[in-house]
Amino acid sequence: EVQLVESGGGLVQAGGSLRLSCAASGFTNDAYIIGWFRQAPGKAREGVSCISSRDGSTYYAESVKGRFTMSSDSAKTAIYLQMNNLKPEDTAVYYCAATEWGGSMWYRPLCYGADSWGKGTLVTVSS
Repeated sequence: EVQLVESGGGLVQAGGSLRLSCAASGFTNDAYIIGWFRQAPGKAREGVSCISSRDGSTYYAESVKGRFTMSSDSAKTAIYLQMNNLKPEDTAVYYCAATEWGGSMWYRPLCYGADSWGKGTLVTVSS
């Protein structure tokens, strides 16, 4: 069972930066998609940034391109989301999520959804 634990959320002023971390474990094979989603108050959850281990393809939401960067550690046990130039509209609960090969979301577009989810970490950006 894939387990994902987020950390690093908090309160920051507009224009500031935060770095989210996700500790990942329980993958049963090397083919998976992993990334970050967010849900703002009163809005639907959306994909922020995802990467496929199969071919290294990545996705970034248009609203975060140039400001957010996803990375992973060399052991592939953690992923990070560096968020710069934060805006009040980035306020949301951020979730780390993953889909293994063969999962229900595997054949969906990158960052469309995920099969396994962390509990989320709150990011609040004040104006």
